[in-house]
Order: sequence, then structure tokens, then C-alpha cells
Amino acid sequence: MIIVEMETVKLSQIVMKCFPDMMPSLKQQELNALIVLRDGLRILEPNDALEIIQYSICENQDEQLMQ
Repeated sequence: MIIVEMETVKLSQIVMKCFPDMMPSLKQQELNALIVLRDGLRILEPNDALEIIQYSICENQDEQLMQ
């Protein structure tokens, strides 16, 4: 049996765990974005974290353009 430990975290938690130096360069709205991690924050790999951060920034920019 496969157990999936889904966890919802703010993007700021991912950034602080993997790339804390990026915190000042992200907008508060981006940092507050909710992210659902299939396997939880504790096993998140840096490469996956970077991909999530990049995607979140793009999503935020798209939302800004739509307004």
C-alpha cells in the first residue's frame, strides 16, 4: 500500500527551507501563495522547490496581467 502525505504550505515555507536568500526578492503575495505538496515539506528536494517557486512567480505575474 502506498501512503501519500499531502501537505498544504505557504510558498514562504518552501523558500525558507531551501532558498532563504530569495526571501527579499519575492513579493508578499507570492510568499503567501498556498502550495499543496504531495509528499510533504520534509522530503522536498531543492530542485523541486526551485521549480515550485518559479511556477508560483509565473502564476502571480499572470494574475497581475489579468487584472
